Amino acid sequence: MNVFSDIRLALAQITDRRFLRVLLLGLVLTVLLLFLATWALAWLVGGLVPESFELFGRTIGFADTLAEGTVVGAMMVASVFLMVPVASAFTGLFLEEIAQAVEERYYPGLPPAPGVPWSEALRDSLGFLAVIVVVNLIALALYFVSGPFAPFLFWIVNGYLLGREYFQLVAMRRIGRQGATAARRRHMPQIWIAGILMAAPLSVPIVNLFVPVLGVATFTHLYHRLETPELTPAP
Repeated sequence: MNVFSDIRLALAQITDRRFLRVLLLGLVLTVLLLFLATWALAWLVGGLVPESFELFGRTIGFADTLAEGTVVGAMMVASVFLMVPVASAFTGLFLEEIAQAVEERYYPGLPPAPGVPWSEALRDSLGFLAVIVVVNLIALALYFVSGPFAPFLFWIVNGYLLGREYFQLVAMRRIGRQGATAARRRHMPQIWIAGILMAAPLSVPIVNLFVPVLGVATFTHLYHRLETPELTPAP
């Protein structure tokens, strides 16, 4: 088995009732977040742009409308970058439900996961979120100057960050923080590759909305494949 097998198993379970519930909730929250961000930016720009202006002796009366339309277009592009922290935040929110559904379906012999205290999981999620935002803000300048290589740079950077987060949080459910950190270091090359395969769809609008759920499921399979190789997924 390899990471593509992990993704295939995650996709095969996409019709699971718990997957669909989390997916629907995630879609609603993501769209709401992007809508609010767009509205706030449009309101801010609309307050700064005059209702009309003179151009070549003619009065243009829809400058604010043009500005707001530009904001909407810019937010459509920015949504590609916004989906990275959104995916990160949703991982912590929906991790347990998705990982439990995967284990009950494919690894029924496993004992219940000890889990992670909610406060600890929240702290880790916020920490990861801050790192992702800061790193992407720094990398933003590199995206603009890297030309046609920008998407590859985006995938490489965020593949590392998302892979690190997904694996760490999934592994912590079973082996705690220290065990998860040690396992992550042992398997970082495979984790990074899997993270890149999760980051690539984040750059595709609409498709990126499905990544948080599939990411948790994929890394649950990846964790068991690497750390409990004696287990084989149930057919």
